[in-house]
Amino acid sequence: MPEGDTVWLSAKRMHEALAGKVLTRSDFRVPSLATVDLSGLTVTAVRARGKHMLTALSDGRILHTHFRMDGTWHLYKPGDRWRGGPDWQVRVVLENASWQAVGYRLPVVELVSSAEEAVGHLGPDLLAEDWDPDEALRRLRADPAREIGMALLDQRLLAGLGNLYRCEVLFLRGLTPWVLVGDVPDLPALVEKGHRLMLANRDRWEQSTTGSLRRGEDHWVFERAGKPCRRCGTRIVSAAQGEAPYERLTYWCPRCQLGPAPAPSRPSSPRPLGRTRYTP
Repeated sequence: MPEGDTVWLSAKRMHEALAGKVLTRSDFRVPSLATVDLSGLTVTAVRARGKHMLTALSDGRILHTHFRMDGTWHLYKPGDRWRGGPDWQVRVVLENASWQAVGYRLPVVELVSSAEEAVGHLGPDLLAEDWDPDEALRRLRADPAREIGMALLDQRLLAGLGNLYRCEVLFLRGLTPWVLVGDVPDLPALVEKGHRLMLANRDRWEQSTTGSLRRGEDHWVFERAGKPCRRCGTRIVSAAQGEAPYERLTYWCPRCQLGPAPAPSRPSSPRPLGRTRYTP
């Protein structure tokens, strides 16, 4: 699933291509909007909110789209060949005199009357101009018995953070994902680390938490199960956390990160891994 910084950058590119320009054509390929025609309307802004994209129109309506697992928007010049996938995966097309915006595999495509209707349930957005860390901390602390790894993924608490960043932030703060929110020694520092990592990556498609953009060197633990920790050499392990449909595969270093942990999906060494003792 794309992280909030990916959606932020997509919205920025879409805003540059569409905002202030009149739509010459729209093509909705979802049943609920199949007869809708937006031609003649002006796109006034395209903004990201968490993992949601909001395309504001001059008649007051907003096109709300969500990427979820593999949705994406592509921009093409008129006459260019579309390369985002087969035509049957296209869900919506917005076109002006200079650009074609093509939405592929978008599971959410709807027209709403206000941003509140689409994203009012979200917590503070880590990449928004109105980012409110105090409100994010208040929401996180409301359930101190929740596992921090799952709390960080809850978009109602803070919006935009996904599986990649929660794994990397917890490694950098030295905590396993199963530490309870109430036992996190410095929750403000953990949230600020997530904020800073996303800010550092929002203007590029590559996502690096190590400072290196070289392939294979860009992450500390995410998707590195079985590989040596970049700090201590212990093999990175992985295990599922959460219950369906919110279950996610999480990654951690059993030596650098303190706290409770289940048996990993892959052993970190020839000997079975036990639970790590953690004292807040």
